[in-house]
Amino acid sequence: MRKIIHADCDCFFAAVEMRDNPSLTDRPIAVGGDADKRGVIATCNYPARFYGVRSAMPTAQALKLCPDLVLCKGRMDEYRATADRIREVFYELTDRVEVVSIDEAYLDVTDVTDFQGSATRMAQWLKAEVIRRTGVTISVGVAPNKFLAKVASDWQKPDGLFVITPGEIAPFISELPVGRIHGVGKVTEEKLKLLGIETCADLQKKTVKELTESFGKLGLTLYQRARGEDYRDVVTERVRKSVSVERTYAENIKVQSDVEVALEQLLPVLIRRYQGYEDRKVRSVFAKVRFADFSSTTVETAFFSKGHSDSTIEGSVRSVADEPLQWLSVSLFRPLVAEAIQRGVLNIRLLGIGIRLREPTSVAEQLSLFS
Repeated sequence: MRKIIHADCDCFFAAVEMRDNPSLTDRPIAVGGDADKRGVIATCNYPARFYGVRSAMPTAQALKLCPDLVLCKGRMDEYRATADRIREVFYELTDRVEVVSIDEAYLDVTDVTDFQGSATRMAQWLKAEVIRRTGVTISVGVAPNKFLAKVASDWQKPDGLFVITPGEIAPFISELPVGRIHGVGKVTEEKLKLLGIETCADLQKKTVKELTESFGKLGLTLYQRARGEDYRDVVTERVRKSVSVERTYAENIKVQSDVEVALEQLLPVLIRRYQGYEDRKVRSVFAKVRFADFSSTTVETAFFSKGHSDSTIEGSVRSVADEPLQWLSVSLFRPLVAEAIQRGVLNIRLLGIGIRLREPTSVAEQLSLFS
């Protein structure tokens, strides 16, 4: 059984605006074009939704519904930068990430061993890390497939976390309104209601033949979704640029010997995450430190600058149970951490180490995920 996480930012563009201007937090705001230029609403926050304002609504109509609506100009550069930081959190957990849009993604965490393999704990970590690093909340759904994970992420918005276990699928899906099925718009929902179908339990009474006769290709999808079935894979397209691990400590590190212990603990995790990328050449290595005052610094060095050649880092990475590669050792990161500490004081809240990877030579031009 697969473990799929669907992560969806809460009113993303509006969330970035509220983050950067906290005075907007409790006011109805929307990001969109001017009313006198036939603009439309890209997104709005929850206070605005209370008045009936919605995405894709003409701005003029939104202002009629909510005269006090604060209209913000879109800042796509900032939205993309924030999305990039969120995306990096996803890739720290798994490479099996399907970015659907600038503000949502699916993660296949079936084979992830971190957090004792608990997808719920992974989802909790994702939520905490995204808001800590970006100030944006995400709603997360966990389920055995993409369809249910997406339904789950929307179940307790905003800032929600909802889990559907395999044993809960049947009772959960039977009560699910058909309008919750992705691909069922208002027209299809009304057509289903005319047939006496309002819930997935009602839909389960129909055969594939009956549904395809009424809804064409959508009929098979309806038949499967009504039973909580979805066989689509998480489709990945991104070429990973780095492998890293970091930890936030319950008690700050204030002694040099504890720094050494922390590095010894981080290294095996980094080695494990590097597995599968051993055929990629390493561009640089880096260390990240966040101090007690929450200021952060990263020290990075090109790998060859330390006297290492590409041939040194090529080959197979053995399992964590075996002795690590000679080049990938604590001694590689120790001077980077020391330099980082010199930029602040030895009072460390977070410590991280990582590897930057060069583009694989066989990779053709990559499509931007956020274009």
